[in-house]
Amino acid sequence: MPEYNNEGRRLIAAPGHRFIWPLVGVFLLGLALNSPWLALLGLIGASFFTYFFRDPERPIPQEPGIVISPADGKVIALDEVTEEKFLGRPAKRVCIFMNVFDVHVNRAPVAGRVAASNHRDGCYKVAWHPCADQANEQQATLLEAEAGRRVLVVQIAGLLARRIISYVRPGQALARGERFGMICFGSRVDLYLPPDTEILVQVGDKVQAGASILGRWWLDAA
Repeated sequence: MPEYNNEGRRLIAAPGHRFIWPLVGVFLLGLALNSPWLALLGLIGASFFTYFFRDPERPIPQEPGIVISPADGKVIALDEVTEEKFLGRPAKRVCIFMNVFDVHVNRAPVAGRVAASNHRDGCYKVAWHPCADQANEQQATLLEAEAGRRVLVVQIAGLLARRIISYVRPGQALARGERFGMICFGSRVDLYLPPDTEILVQVGDKVQAGASILGRWWLDAA
């Protein structure tokens, strides 16, 4: 798995350069060969991937005890489940669907240490399918946050998403809102939170990674 630096300011997510620059080359080749169709193909392709891999800066909320969105997209489900593999306990789950027009860079919902990072192969059902969280390819990142709380973020590949990219490794410390990975192209992110978390969003809400507040918890409770 390639490694990418998740620090610093940028306009384009690092994984996008391998898509964009070859198409810029196609555009320039079309100009050199006086081939309008080749130049147009390169221009359209480079423009699409530049838009898709955009990575805007976000104002990260600094209020104590809040949980921010790990992904851009629409909240498609809120429920309570028992997550056995990483948490071994009940959890509140927030499911966010990312369409192909959303920013696909994912950000840490809370500050914490990466306790586990696990990739699992799978199929590619549409991301909003009820079975997608069980059947699809996915990357799970477990964070150990304040007061001993554990938060699980699961990046789930969708029908078009054929690649999940993780920027982090176990033991790494992440700040709230720090970039930890992305998914290409159109996908879903499930966030598992402690049962005492107060959820502040509803199904159908549009959220932004690093900027939207999804929930909060009491700082003196584990």
